[in-house]
Amino acid sequence: MAVKIRLQRHGKKDSAFFQVVVADGRAPRDGKFIEKLGVYNPGTNPATIDINFDKTLDWVMKGAQPTDTCRAILSYKGIMLKKHLLDGVRKGALTEAQVEQKFSKWLQEKEGKITSKKDRLAGDAKKKKSDQVKAETSSKEAKAAKIAAKTAAVVETPETPAADTTSTEENPA
Repeated sequence: MAVKIRLQRHGKKDSAFFQVVVADGRAPRDGKFIEKLGVYNPGTNPATIDINFDKTLDWVMKGAQPTDTCRAILSYKGIMLKKHLLDGVRKGALTEAQVEQKFSKWLQEKEGKITSKKDRLAGDAKKKKSDQVKAETSSKEAKAAKIAAKTAAVVETPETPAADTTSTEENPA
């Protein structure tokens, strides 16, 4: 029986989220599964990935084959790296201490990248909002200046006085 780590689709039409599951390779995509490993939500930026690291690593070490998308998700979370390092221990190339040291170093770098991306996205959102406020303010000021110019032009043009008819009557001819 070929065991696969794959995604099960859930959610509405345009707002899908996925569950990461271990399932028999012959089972349908959203059908029967052996164990739920976590949740993947691509609708957020950056994508939200909540996976039970130990269970997933255990299944990968037992030989469960991840699909292409799941392999990318597992690589992102460091599960595939940990498997690679543990295979090195099994072959005698590394020790447990070296594995933990390399993995913790990689994990710190990865978290630094993720936090910097979140900070950059938050800064971009603030900048976009401030630019929008500035544009609205300048548009409002331009409209106010145009209205002021129009009202000033109306006030400056005096009405032409009507010709006096009494002056011709006073003058007898």
